[in-house]
Amino acid sequence: MPNHDIFGLTSETPLVLLKQMARNSRPKVMAKLEYMNPAWSHSYRVASAIVQDAEDRNLIHPGMTLVDWSFGNSGIALAMAGVSRGYKLLLAAPDKISREKQDMLRAIGAELVITPSDALPGEPRSCMNVAESLVKSIPNAFFTGMHDNPVSLEIHSNSTGSEIFHQTKGEVTHVFVPMASGAMAFGIGRFLKAKNPAIRIIGVESQGSIYASLFKNGKPTPSVFSELEEIGSQQPSAFWDPSLLDDVVQVSDYDAFNCARELLRSEALFTGGASGAAMAAALHAGSGYTEQDTVVVVMSDFGGYYLSKLYRDEWMRDRGFYRKAKSSIEQITAEDILHIKARRDLIFASPEQTLSEVFEMMKQSDVSQMPIVSYNAPIGSISENKILSILIENDDAMTSKVVGFMEQPFPLCPLDATLSELSVKLQQNASGVLVTLSDGRLQLLTKSDLIDALTHK
Repeated sequence: MPNHDIFGLTSETPLVLLKQMARNSRPKVMAKLEYMNPAWSHSYRVASAIVQDAEDRNLIHPGMTLVDWSFGNSGIALAMAGVSRGYKLLLAAPDKISREKQDMLRAIGAELVITPSDALPGEPRSCMNVAESLVKSIPNAFFTGMHDNPVSLEIHSNSTGSEIFHQTKGEVTHVFVPMASGAMAFGIGRFLKAKNPAIRIIGVESQGSIYASLFKNGKPTPSVFSELEEIGSQQPSAFWDPSLLDDVVQVSDYDAFNCARELLRSEALFTGGASGAAMAAALHAGSGYTEQDTVVVVMSDFGGYYLSKLYRDEWMRDRGFYRKAKSSIEQITAEDILHIKARRDLIFASPEQTLSEVFEMMKQSDVSQMPIVSYNAPIGSISENKILSILIENDDAMTSKVVGFMEQPFPLCPLDATLSELSVKLQQNASGVLVTLSDGRLQLLTKSDLIDALTHK
């Protein structure tokens, strides 16, 4: 059946599996594409519902002016919902919002009042106060209050939270949600925790926002400016309910922007910085999860609204955020190579063993060089050539402890060391490099392992 109302579309937003960026994560990581709708943001669900609710309660009628403040996305959704029903739009927005959002709002027909981003809540020049002043001074105007409207909470509970549960067949274990007004995080949390209290809801915000401190210490710290849009807050949410959250984590502008850029290059997901922040937080936390976990990350904003900012190299460089994209080879890490390699426990000598014992181990294992490890830390190595030179000088040395004849230890690398970094280390030590696993154990990589990884690429 045809749908004759653009804001009446009820199709679920997609839930897609990450294949590249989460290839080394133990849990399944899925992106909930809330930006894939006519208004290109999670505010799409809310805007139409708020207008409809106000009409049903006879608070507004076509011809009136809807007034609110916005970081852009909520304003765009409200404008689209409003103009299609015969309303005028007047919005106050901070000057940090992208040029694309400002152009989009004006193209829809909304009137825009720009306010300084450094104005704190309560100051007359803040976008919140300006919006409230405007509605008082304009006849036939109505303040929609999208950020505090309880309809927002209901929509995200009944729609967004419900979709996540059913799209994962109830298997979702963790949800990472960008927090601005908090309606989405608390709405999703309310629905999912009613279904399964063990589901963890993790709010994500920009560095300098107040929610992490409010959640952990019971009181907010003073907010600090961030270039990120559609995430973070200077004042507590009207929906604040810490019982619906399991954690609140902060993500830097640098990590959020570069994660968003990598989502586009690696996964073809065209998101904004708020979505990048949520995904960066999820991928970082995922190392502590298990293969049985299913992580859902809410992608709340559209990358097309940030072409002049995070997707513009010059803008990123000017602010110190730019990170060169990795080539396909550089994306291969030590962890990737270990997944390809046939794994076996590391064969190593302890410093208390004799040269005779160590040499016998080398023969049985068919290796010509062996690391010497003490308390899970590499302290040296020993090779057949070294043992031969020792015996030529002193044939009684075979009963001596190997610690007295150690050579330089193998280079030590983290799991995320790139193939290029490993190659440089192998040029310094032809035998191999040691990689520290997440559980503290060590594994050995050789030049042959790197060649295998390239041929599997």
